[in-house]
Amino acid sequence: MKTKYKKGGYSAQTANNYINHNLPIYLISNELEKQVKFEDGKPTEEVIAYKAYFSQKGLPPFSIKFNSKVKLPAYMSIVNLDNLQACEVNYNVYFKADDIKEVI
Repeated sequence: MKTKYKKGGYSAQTANNYINHNLPIYLISNELEKQVKFEDGKPTEEVIAYKAYFSQKGLPPFSIKFNSKVKLPAYMSIVNLDNLQACEVNYNVYFKADDIKEVI
C-alpha cells in the first residue's frame, strides 16, 4: 500500500489513517508466510516474523506482520487485530499487530 501521510516509526495513529474501523477486515491468507533474517544480503534459516494478507473495502490487499506465530482463522473470516500499528517508509505503508481474532 502507498502512503498518504509522512511520519516515522510504527504507531496506531498511522494505522488509523489507512484502516477504517467501521468496515470489516477480511483475512485473505490460508497460512502464515515466514519472514527470515538476512545476513550479508543472504537469507538465513532464522525466522524473525510471520505475515498474512488482508483486505478491506476501498483498499488494495495489504500484509500485516506478526512477531510471533499466530493462529489464523479460516480464509475470508472477518477479523479484529490486537494492537494494530503502521509505519511509512519510502512511500510504502507497513503494518504490524500482536494477535488476530475472528469476529463471530
